[in-house]
Amino acid sequence: MKEILIRDMKEEDVAAVARIEKMSFSLPWSETSFFNETHKPRALPKVAVLNGSIVGYACSDYVGDECHILNLAVHADYRKQGIATALVERILEELKLHACRFLYLEVRASNYAAKKLYQGFGFKIVGTRKNYYVAPVEDAIIMMLET
Repeated sequence: MKEILIRDMKEEDVAAVARIEKMSFSLPWSETSFFNETHKPRALPKVAVLNGSIVGYACSDYVGDECHILNLAVHADYRKQGIATALVERILEELKLHACRFLYLEVRASNYAAKKLYQGFGFKIVGTRKNYYVAPVEDAIIMMLET
């Protein structure tokens, strides 16, 4: 396998990102949502490129000293290859440039793989949002990392 390239998401990446989103989530973000991420002033949208193809993405943003991972997914054919790890590492690197001290995210209570990934970076569970997700209805686990 070639090296994973993590770079800024561009407008021309939106269609490929939206395809991964649709296969990954029951209520996917729209192409418009991803397009907007490429233009928000405090957004840090990234894509993971492997062998010339987009195989994952992460959207995060920051305000003051807080950052929020909004969305992250890897194409089903490329999971368990370190791509999500590379995306989170890149987010953490960029947050240092913006003096962010706290990084938050929500994850489905049943998404054990994601919780394990984030816990590996030192994220701690700090709360629950009851019935946060729909289709199916499920609680969100709030996780936080102090950098």
